[in-house]
Amino acid sequence: MALTARLLSGETLGDRVMKVDHAGEHGAICIYRAQIWFARSRAPDMVGELSGFLAHERRHRALFGAELARRGRRRCRSYHFCGLGGFVLGAATGLFGRRAIAATTVAIETVVLRHMHEQVAELAATDPSAAATLRDVIAEEQEHHDVSGQRLVVGGFWPRLINPVVEASTEAVIWLGMRL
Repeated sequence: MALTARLLSGETLGDRVMKVDHAGEHGAICIYRAQIWFARSRAPDMVGELSGFLAHERRHRALFGAELARRGRRRCRSYHFCGLGGFVLGAATGLFGRRAIAATTVAIETVVLRHMHEQVAELAATDPSAAATLRDVIAEEQEHHDVSGQRLVVGGFWPRLINPVVEASTEAVIWLGMRL
């Protein structure tokens, strides 16, 4: 599937992808910050795991930020929107505890991983630097998905409730970011 974006003057598809993924990582940082805050009382056994995920997301944001700086590009216009939305989502799901937190991570990472694999396929021949940055991030995003998936009950309440809402919201944020 071809990635579509409204490119600014002189901007490449790789530039736009780096901007959108940078904003998405900022959103993920805000999700995990809020979830950690609530997990301290609602799911204390998850604080270490979530802190590890947060460290990964900070590294990812730094990678995308460095790539933007190398390209002389500013961050995406959706950056603060992603942060606010991430904090609200993290607080809401953190309030409901470990299964809601895990279901949120699985839902988000399902969409993110699909997009990142598409981005690598699209950019590998035209923007090897962007593709390499994406490849550097994918394994840790897969780890978040898989570790969180082990916490879920198949057919459980939280995945059935959270998956469609979070997946659709994540798709919408990516779509919007590609066009801002």
